[in-house]
Amino acid sequence: MAKINGNYEVVYILDPNLGEEATAALVEKFKALVESKGTLGEVNEWGKRRLAYPINDLNEGYYVLMTFTATPDLPAELDRQLRINDSVMRSIIVCNDEK
Repeated sequence: MAKINGNYEVVYILDPNLGEEATAALVEKFKALVESKGTLGEVNEWGKRRLAYPINDLNEGYYVLMTFTATPDLPAELDRQLRINDSVMRSIIVCNDEK
């Protein structure tokens, strides 16, 4: 039987040089995408943190954690949006459901 809804977590790291307004706009953009096709749980903005290793000659990144419930097609679209945005340095989406 196909899974109807799943619980997901996404962590993404934004470029720390964006500025407050641009960072807030990107967080809102990804929140709106999740809310349009799923149910947004919580959004934790961890803020600027030191990276484990440099990415694009940057030693810091702006971390954001979101939890949401959605059908399996939403994480694929969210991943696509995160990958094509140049301000997103890294991202990962994980399904929290037990098998």
